Amino acid sequence: MSPAAWRTLLLWLLAMLAGLGVVWHSRFITDMSFFLPTQPSAEQRVLVDQLRDGALNRLLMVAVGGGDATQRAALSRDLRRRLDDSGRFVAVRNGEAQGLDADREFLFRHRYLLSPTVTPERFAVDGLRTAIAESIDLLASPVGLLVKPLLTRDPTGELIGLLSGFDASRQPNSRDGVWVSRDGERAVLLVQTVASGTDTDGQAAALATIEQAFERSRAASGAGEARLQVAGPGVFAVHARDTIKAEVTRLSSISTLTIFCLLLFVYRSFKLTVIGMLPVASGALAGIVAVSLVHGGVFGITVGFGSALIGEAVDYSIYYFVQADRSSAADWRRDFWPTIRLGVMTSVCGFAVLLFSGFPGLAQLGLYSLSGLLVAALVTRFALPQLLPEAPPRDLRGLGAACARVLRRLPIWRWPVLLIAFAAAMLLIADRGALWSNELSALSTARAEDVAVDGLLRADLDAGGSRWLVVVSGSDREQALRGAERLGASLDRLRHAGVIGGYDNPARFLPSEATQRARQASLPSSEQLRARLPLALRDAPLSADKLDPFLREIDAARAAPLIGPQSLAGTSLALMVDSLLLRRDGGWSVLLPLRPPAGADSEIDGAALRAGLAGSAALLVDMKAEVDQIYRSYLHEALGLSLAGLVAIVGLLAVTLRSPRRLLEVLAPLLLAVLIVVAGLHLAGVRLQLLHLVGLLLIVAVGSNYALFFDRLRGRLAFEPRTIASMVIACVCTTIGFGTLGLSQVPVLRALGVTVGPGAMLALLFAAVFASGGARR
Repeated sequence: MSPAAWRTLLLWLLAMLAGLGVVWHSRFITDMSFFLPTQPSAEQRVLVDQLRDGALNRLLMVAVGGGDATQRAALSRDLRRRLDDSGRFVAVRNGEAQGLDADREFLFRHRYLLSPTVTPERFAVDGLRTAIAESIDLLASPVGLLVKPLLTRDPTGELIGLLSGFDASRQPNSRDGVWVSRDGERAVLLVQTVASGTDTDGQAAALATIEQAFERSRAASGAGEARLQVAGPGVFAVHARDTIKAEVTRLSSISTLTIFCLLLFVYRSFKLTVIGMLPVASGALAGIVAVSLVHGGVFGITVGFGSALIGEAVDYSIYYFVQADRSSAADWRRDFWPTIRLGVMTSVCGFAVLLFSGFPGLAQLGLYSLSGLLVAALVTRFALPQLLPEAPPRDLRGLGAACARVLRRLPIWRWPVLLIAFAAAMLLIADRGALWSNELSALSTARAEDVAVDGLLRADLDAGGSRWLVVVSGSDREQALRGAERLGASLDRLRHAGVIGGYDNPARFLPSEATQRARQASLPSSEQLRARLPLALRDAPLSADKLDPFLREIDAARAAPLIGPQSLAGTSLALMVDSLLLRRDGGWSVLLPLRPPAGADSEIDGAALRAGLAGSAALLVDMKAEVDQIYRSYLHEALGLSLAGLVAIVGLLAVTLRSPRRLLEVLAPLLLAVLIVVAGLHLAGVRLQLLHLVGLLLIVAVGSNYALFFDRLRGRLAFEPRTIASMVIACVCTTIGFGTLGLSQVPVLRALGVTVGPGAMLALLFAAVFASGGARR
């Protein structure tokens, strides 16, 4: 190679190394952030925060199956111990007594600060008489064994009152001292990871720790038939990352190898084939670098999308190698580069509008496409001519002439194509209501088996998500908790009216400081109690002399420090409070999930719920409605941006071509290819989603090159064989690059493949069908 070629190659290598350095330190994201808006509404903000940083995102559900009940219980206890000792989990719960004992001890120790019945009236003579009489009556009930040993310390029954506030029906079943599934065939555990739900590496490490601990427990117990199941957001994130990584690696390897072998057969030169892949590598790397630098992280789906651009980026080197033939690079730049440049600009117009999306996923796809295609085109324009071997590329005019003879006959199909397009348009208009998928699950990368296990374990642990959520916010934690306490009174009325079945409130176990001080102030001194108890216990079977422990407990409660978040450490209540009491946006929020009324098919009446909360400062969120609204907004915005991109493309071509007829001949093949592909997908039973729409943009981007080359042939010597050959080879490579994605197990990648693969081929054929007769004279 010449010194100029070596300098060019060295600069390219330095740029690639710098890009690889950026990629090495890039953060790759596989959570739902791809689909979440950057400027959500107040209701959507709650959902976005929960999906990104919520404590619920750190929960994992673990099940141990196989073996007999005794073996499963022993495995559950040993697994809990090992996970507790690993340091990767904030909490590990399996229903063992020691966990319940910690909760009970916390409730008993702080019962006078936690109980809503603690008022001055309760410790007056009449209040004491009533409360103690109720406790004595409980001695003959099933809870008598719990009440009896505590009667002299808690005669007013504050602990029993707190325990009765728990919804026992929502607790998992228990057998042999541990939680079990509804059918009793699995021991179940609930764990909360130290790693954030958005820390995919941390979640992967937590899952590996669970698997290793289970294997050790199984080996130690000799329960060889035991099996492990794990579910939760972390499982979805880790498996989605692994699936996308494996699919991108597999499919990009297939497409790259296939394209490489095809070009090697066409060029009959290994060196030329390798050089021809430089724009591909450059564009793919540039896209990831640009996204990482601008957005601070790269979505896994974006990387998968990038693998599909192999098919288009390689087109530019094909155009140069095949079209340049033995002519100089200057001649190619003069004769062919303006057409390629216009094709690149149409792609820029189509994808630049995505940069304005309010959804980071669309914005990343737009930036990746722009950066990748521009860099690939620039490397072709400035670097490849320097690196072209001295031996000229293989003469492909024979291939071009053979293809030209076939393409010359295609215009006779112009009217049949228009009739097919008309029928497709009528079909789509008639079925317009069923074209688009309205389910966010259509974009999900979750595996079906993971979804099934997740649903099974949620039912076992009664951890189903709440559709309705009430949010109370405050400038600090104290204000938020006081708001939650006030709202609790309204929710209690709705519960008694049967509108809701219940609700969770972290203020129940972490009351506001104002409420705790008021309850402390309600407690009388031991001297006052000593005087009141004989009056309250007159004619009662309990003597006031036996209640000295009660007096000491009251004195201790009067001087006890207030409950704080740290007081909940070591209890399962800490998990609930941590999940529902959040610090965000410079303030604090309390989440109160609502449960529907009793009944298998019962749902909360939204209108009655809103009426019951009217006038409060609380925010009522219908999680399902907000998820649907986010997806609809995503789709509507994408449609609007695509339309804007189409307008920009039409404007660019109109200014450049300066002829309505030429503009129509260039646009018609692209629009007809899009129309036929959409109709074909609909007939195949495929409902369109977001990545189908991005694929339609790619059809326009890829097909514009073909249409513009046919437009360039106007007035020249018949079909130029080299131009025809370059378009056919480029089209085959594009079809391979995108078509392999149709084999993907990831829905969003498969959507690109089944859209762009056939669309690129149709764009080339339709460009020939509607080519002007001037090109054939």
